[in-house]
Order: sequence, then C-alpha cells, then structure tokens
Amino acid sequence: MISSVSAPDKAQRSAHRHKPEATPYLDLTRAEWSALREKTPLPLTAAEVEKLRGLGDVIDLDEVRDIYLPLSRLLNLYVGATDGLRGALNTFLGEKRSQSGTPFVIGVAGSVAVGKSTVARLLQALLSRWPEHPRVELVTTDGFLLPTKELEARGLLSRKGFPESYDRRALTRFVADIKAGKKEVTAPVYSHLIYDIVPGKRLTVRRPDILIVEGLNVLQPALPGKDGRTRVGLADYFDFSVYVDARTEDIERWYLNRFKKLRDTAFQDPSSYFRKYTQVSEEEALDYARATWRTINKPNLVENVAPTRGRAALVVRKGPDHKVQRLSLRKL
Repeated sequence: MISSVSAPDKAQRSAHRHKPEATPYLDLTRAEWSALREKTPLPLTAAEVEKLRGLGDVIDLDEVRDIYLPLSRLLNLYVGATDGLRGALNTFLGEKRSQSGTPFVIGVAGSVAVGKSTVARLLQALLSRWPEHPRVELVTTDGFLLPTKELEARGLLSRKGFPESYDRRALTRFVADIKAGKKEVTAPVYSHLIYDIVPGKRLTVRRPDILIVEGLNVLQPALPGKDGRTRVGLADYFDFSVYVDARTEDIERWYLNRFKKLRDTAFQDPSSYFRKYTQVSEEEALDYARATWRTINKPNLVENVAPTRGRAALVVRKGPDHKVQRLSLRKL
C-alpha cells in the first residue's frame, strides 16, 4: 500500500526545512544598527579619529558615527542597567551584606590585524565622554606575554600570541583585582618596538569606572586545574564583550599591508626588533611576513581565536574594505 502525503503536510514539512536556525544573536545590518544611535551626539573630531586609528585601518567619522557611536550608547545603557541591578541585589542582601560599585569590564577580541586595537581605543574615547563614567582605562593583554627569554627557554617563541605564551594567571588576577575594587592595580608593559616586556616598567590602573581589556584570546574559557576542577577565567569578569570579525583572507591581506607600512616606518628605528627586515628586499621581507602568517597567526586564529567568537555579546563583522557590514547582538 502506498501512503499519500496531503498538501498541508507537505507545506508543513517545507516550512520546517526552511525555518531559520535558532540563534542566541539578533542580526542587524549596518543601516539598522546605525539608526540605533538615535540623537547621540558625535563627540570626536576627524583629527581625534585619525590619532586613534591603527596603521592600515580606514575608520573615519562616518564609521564612528554609524558603528561605534551606537555601541557607546548601548554600553552606556548597560552600565546604567548594571548599577540598577546592583541596587536591587543590595536591597535583597540588606545593609550588612550590600556591595559597593565595581568597574564595568569590557573585553575586545579578534585576530591579529583585524582592527581590534582601534576599536578598543575608539570605545575608550567615546565612553569617557559620557558624564556617568568619565574614567575609562584600556589595557592590552600584550603586557602579560611571557618575556622573550622565558618564551625561548620554554620553546614557545614561535608560539607567541598563542594562549600558552601568556601569564594567564597574572592576567586573570589583574582583572579580578580591578573588578574587586582595589584602589591601585599594576600590570607589565609591552613594547612592540623591542618585541618584549619592558623591564621594570609598570602600568598603573586606579579604580576606573570602565575597564577595556583588548587581546587575541580574552574570550577563552578557563582551563581545568591540575585537580580537574574548572577555574574562573578572564572572560568570567567581563560585563560585555566584543569580537571583531572578518574573512580570513581579508585579515591576511590587511596583515601583509600593515607589515609593508611598518617596514617603511616603525621598523626603521635602530631599536626596532624588526629592523633586520628593512635591510633586505621588500619581497624577502614579505616572504617572512607570509611565513609568519601561515605558521603562527593563521593557526592561532583558526585554533584559538575564532572559536571564541560565539562567546561574545556582540560580533562586529567587517567587509574587505575594513568597513563594518553586519553586527550580531546577543539576545537577553
């Protein structure tokens, strides 16, 4: 006997096949996102944006107005909502156990050369203009890279930027201390010129309203301890997080273009670790850059950085021209 399927059943099955996949994110086009800034004024000038822009990035006033101004408005609302939630918690806990305010912590993640440093600097500049939280500090995770001598001793110099090349415990403790409201917390300082930690130099952070933590692997979950127990990770201290995304082939092109510009500028400094690449032909120098991308930066992106994208509260997707095309905001 051959069973028949009614037209309504066929329609239901077809609808089920084409039903949008469930996702924790709300996807927005550039135009939809831009409209969410409402009447928020633009506090930065073209000259200020120029100073904040990273080498090879193309962020201009239009990009700031369309993308980062709405984001600063959203974050300002989040900060206010967090303060309100803390008040509700204190009401519940009572006077004896009430909690004082602690800094709002934002994580900014993404690949090498994707432009996350520029995003972090823009957010710092924009958020500090809101009267509710004028003290906004920015810390990069580069300061928590292991010193070059230690990387060499551990055989990790070719893994620089991979999770194991950082002092993750010190980094997590640093953010935990700030989140706990300590009056003064210090961190090591990294120099891209000498490609190493600067001996004896420390960055001091004193109870900011907002702390921005920028780095490759800031969204990674904590690794289990030797006893098998799950530890508290860096991202567990974040109140909001941003992942700057783009196609791998675009990021590679941006990386090589940036390398060429650095070869003509910063690498010319006699103190630069990379000065040796100004003493050879451009093609020889680019061969080194391509090999670095192929053996270090791309594997790190694929194995460690990109898999953390789904942990972000907001994913900012760039097109081939560095302009943001779409954004995905995590639903509450």
